[in-house]
Amino acid sequence: MKKFIFIVIFLILSSNVFSANEELKNKIYKNIRCIVCQGQSIYESNSDFAIDLKKLISKKLDNGENEKQIYEFLISRYGDWIVFNPGLNFNSLALWLLPLIVFMIGGFLIFRLNNKKRK
Repeated sequence: MKKFIFIVIFLILSSNVFSANEELKNKIYKNIRCIVCQGQSIYESNSDFAIDLKKLISKKLDNGENEKQIYEFLISRYGDWIVFNPGLNFNSLALWLLPLIVFMIGGFLIFRLNNKKRK
């Protein structure tokens, strides 16, 4: 009876680990751009490149690498363009801040011009 309970617990725990690993794979697949298709993630694509990259990511996850290490490897190999959500880094800081700065300057100028017309 103890062996049966142990086997059931083991199967439940292993299925949870398997589903968590599959969820992580799918999350990574959806965030990686297919170079061949260019508008699709490798999750959606069936190109040879996407299939090979899926195998590579699965192998890296099986070898114990985490999500960050996989993204770092892919970005070092293909550049920031490979990731749909590249995140914030020093090189892209201007792209994130420039619209905010332009909006603030434009708002300030409109406010100043509007105050001059009232006087």
